[in-house]
Amino acid sequence: MLKPLPSPELNPDLFKPLYPSNDRDWTPAQASLAYAEIDGDQMTVHNVRNCDYRTPEDFTVEYDDRTYDLRTVESVDFIMVPFSTIPGVGHTMLSFGFSDGRHLAVSVEIRKEKGESYGPLKGFFRQYEIIYVVADERDVIGLRANHWLENVYVYRTRATPEQSRALLTTVMQRVNKLVDQPEFYNTLTNNCTTNIVRHINQLSPGLVQYDYRVLLPGYSDQLAYELGLLDTDTTFEQTKLRARVNYPAYVYRESPDFSEKIRR
Repeated sequence: MLKPLPSPELNPDLFKPLYPSNDRDWTPAQASLAYAEIDGDQMTVHNVRNCDYRTPEDFTVEYDDRTYDLRTVESVDFIMVPFSTIPGVGHTMLSFGFSDGRHLAVSVEIRKEKGESYGPLKGFFRQYEIIYVVADERDVIGLRANHWLENVYVYRTRATPEQSRALLTTVMQRVNKLVDQPEFYNTLTNNCTTNIVRHINQLSPGLVQYDYRVLLPGYSDQLAYELGLLDTDTTFEQTKLRARVNYPAYVYRESPDFSEKIRR
């Protein structure tokens, strides 16, 4: 007579729900989360990243704290970086301009652990946390234009100073929320562009409707143009040509007036 097989011993760890966390062994460039303290019109942003890149792999990580007067917010620019290897896929960012000439960039990204790389398919399966990198433009633009050799487009938007300030405030509120409540990145529903869309629609409900160009950020600049969010005094092709900043980003890569020079 055959003896009954013993019941298998199940590893309970395999059935634990996977929760997002801010406590992992992060890559140095994403180890510190930004957060903002807002007191009336004064805003201090902590852990603004300003890395010094010698190569994409060789860089010095630097963070600092920066204080801004919210009454001096003048503009917000939309930055789009298409991926040359995958048509339609790209990365989007925002950059806020102040009357003193400073710019503060915000890049929504996966938060990578040491040794981890990005894979779009993995982004569907709760494999990455999401991070708002708040940075100097020489960091996030210079890295992509000068080291990753990607095309970088900086578009002036038609947002008024009041709208730009309101958008910056909602963005920083989410930056603070992610410090206390981490979230998973999702390739389709919680990525760089969907977060920007949510911030815009929070201020102007329904302005940006569902569109394939939200899911394919490499075409998101065309959508923004059609919605009138960008300068429409020229054709889209002319607007895009004028927005490309790779040449000045290289020429003025060491300039303290980097943000001003790439916009000339």
